[in-house]
Amino acid sequence: MRFEQPVPLTTLAALTGAVLKGNTGASATGINEIHKVEAGDLVFVDHPKYYDKCLQSAASFIIINKEVDCPPGKALLIHDDPFEAYLAIVNQYRPFSPSMKQVSDTAVIGEGTVIMPGAYIGNKVQIGRNCIIHPAVTILDHCILGDDVVVQAGTVIGSDAFYYNKRTNRPVHYKKMNSCGRVVIEHGVEIGASCTIDRGVSADTIIGAGTKMDNQVHIGHDTVIGKNCLFAAQVGIAGATTIEDNVILWGQVGVSKTLTIGKDAVVFAQSGVKDSIPGGKAYFGSPVEDAREKMKELVWIKRIPQLWEKVMGKG
Repeated sequence: MRFEQPVPLTTLAALTGAVLKGNTGASATGINEIHKVEAGDLVFVDHPKYYDKCLQSAASFIIINKEVDCPPGKALLIHDDPFEAYLAIVNQYRPFSPSMKQVSDTAVIGEGTVIMPGAYIGNKVQIGRNCIIHPAVTILDHCILGDDVVVQAGTVIGSDAFYYNKRTNRPVHYKKMNSCGRVVIEHGVEIGASCTIDRGVSADTIIGAGTKMDNQVHIGHDTVIGKNCLFAAQVGIAGATTIEDNVILWGQVGVSKTLTIGKDAVVFAQSGVKDSIPGGKAYFGSPVEDAREKMKELVWIKRIPQLWEKVMGKG
């Protein structure tokens, strides 16, 4: 999430009750997760496993729950509970703000775009030119749609990330990590009926130009989808995944989190992708394998009864 204007670290320390150390006169330009941070960003870390990764990341400022040496040029906000500090900052700078109108007064709608009855357009949404938004579509706050985008009935764009902080010492083990990211949909994208596209936790979920989705497709938070991809019905993609250009996922393909599917890959129906796979090949199975090799394997499996009979007959 980008702040509307840089926020002094002293202001953030006062807001959260953190102790400031290091470059105390600096200002943060945004807040982000470790895998998305850029210079000027604030990030939080609350587990020793990730201390070094966070401290050595591109993030300029770190909310941390331990006294450590501050890297040169950076600043630390030392807080007993970095997760709660993160929530306080998100709630302050991107609070939930209900809009009771079908189209928010702060939404920007491009020339030639049609918003059909029953669609809901949230706060600070931007929709480009010559789009068609069908009935019962929901586009939530801060989402961006390019030109010539078609969204079929019942689709939800910008729902909260399925992302929780787990602690077994609480009565409720899973506490929601409030989403402050966006969904960015580029030009010429077509989205089918009853699809769901989650916003990023703190960055953007991105759908590349020219990509087409069938009905009932789910895209998880912070996923980045390339240009001219094709997803058939009931494809499900978990969070923080990268799908490169021209990838085809046929019906009911499931894709796990934080992996990459390479350019021009094709995954056949009802397959499961659990690890990153190179592009330029066809895949099948769960977990997926090279489709040709998998088909050969299936042929041999079908021959097992015949082979068994031959063996037993010789006996």
